[in-house]
Amino acid sequence: MTFLSLSKIENLLDFPICYYSYSLYQMNLTERDQSHIWHPYTQHKTAAVPIVIKKGKGALLWDENNKEYIDAIASWWVNPYGHSNTFIADAIYKQLTTLEHVLFGGFTHEPAILVAEKLIEILPKNQQKLFFSDNGSTAVEVAIKVALQYFFNKEEQKTTIIAFENAFHGDTFAAMAASGISFYTQAFQGMFIDVVRIPVPVKGKEHASFDALKHVIKNKNCAGFIFEPLVQGAAGMVMYEPEALDELLRICKENNVLTIADEVMTGFGKTGKIFAMDYLVENPDIMCLSKALTGGTIPMAITTFTQDIFDAFYDEDINKALFHGHTFTANPTGCAAVLASLALLQTQEMQDHIARVNQKHLAFLEHIKNHPKVATTRVLGVIFALEIKTATSASYYGTLRNKLYDFFIENGIILRPVGNIVYILPPYIITDEQLQKVYEVVEKALEIA
Repeated sequence: MTFLSLSKIENLLDFPICYYSYSLYQMNLTERDQSHIWHPYTQHKTAAVPIVIKKGKGALLWDENNKEYIDAIASWWVNPYGHSNTFIADAIYKQLTTLEHVLFGGFTHEPAILVAEKLIEILPKNQQKLFFSDNGSTAVEVAIKVALQYFFNKEEQKTTIIAFENAFHGDTFAAMAASGISFYTQAFQGMFIDVVRIPVPVKGKEHASFDALKHVIKNKNCAGFIFEPLVQGAAGMVMYEPEALDELLRICKENNVLTIADEVMTGFGKTGKIFAMDYLVENPDIMCLSKALTGGTIPMAITTFTQDIFDAFYDEDINKALFHGHTFTANPTGCAAVLASLALLQTQEMQDHIARVNQKHLAFLEHIKNHPKVATTRVLGVIFALEIKTATSASYYGTLRNKLYDFFIENGIILRPVGNIVYILPPYIITDEQLQKVYEVVEKALEIA
């Protein structure tokens, strides 16, 4: 390895190249990626080589050949305010030149305190305490650990977690245990905490869900019920009504079962309200936040709790403390991004964008719902989904899904179908023209399905 002087490094900052090896420098970026990088959710032996993205702005991304793509899923639901947002970038820069990071054990800082105060203003009123981590999975991991330890601290034997069928809550172990998509978890069966699943209360099946929850609570020592409120994202944007979820929460509260709202996907405007839980009468005991929390800039997550839950850990006994943490807990730079993102979300302009996208989705739903190849359609907030009719059930990463994905990429649209479900979840700032192109390409894709 060749070491450079600081003066030479400063000259290289505007021209990032691999200066370790001449042979590597001769390779293109895709070849260099394939040499060492292991991508998520990828079978590298059969997958196409990844597309090299060099820049982004608004709802658009450009690859190394200057091909333009509309990012119609906000890069896994994290970029609601668009790529390279200068308002968030300026806030990050200002924080980086003041305090980039400090350990959060035994220390605190104003950005974290401000984040807590700003979130408490908009969260359900019973949420009073915040615990910082670094991604959606860890937000859920913290929630489940706290739910289990809450009863342990109270000397109650409650060790079962309730979750929906086909749920997805993340890839760390407790989060994975609560998830119900089998091929994500089948290699780890027999290693998980005790999780019992109940049906999702979609229209016409609400009472089956209610009855299943009552049965589980009667026959198991249940600590918590975790759910994706109103929309199951990775399951294919499966939607259900707030009244049904309210009833499930009431059943849990009547039986001293903690409720955990996983708002990692739904939070910060995607359902048309700041949180999906804002559609409900009942409040959860715990909430999990991430993804759009920082506007897609810096990994960060927060798990929120009621005062009652915090109080179960507040004790002279050190063993009742929550012994959990992350190196970058409450990273000040990430907190600055959160504050900027929250400021953007709460502008009238951004709320108007959310309403505009929702209206465009509803108009497209009316246009496409009677198409002979469309089985179902649904919209909530900025989320649109349609189900393509198929003779047999479509595999999650099967032939149809891959065919559709490739078609979208060829046409300059980034969409990731879930089996035979095509969904659109764009940045709020996407233009009407860009959104119309997405709709037109989706409609054309039905011809090859």
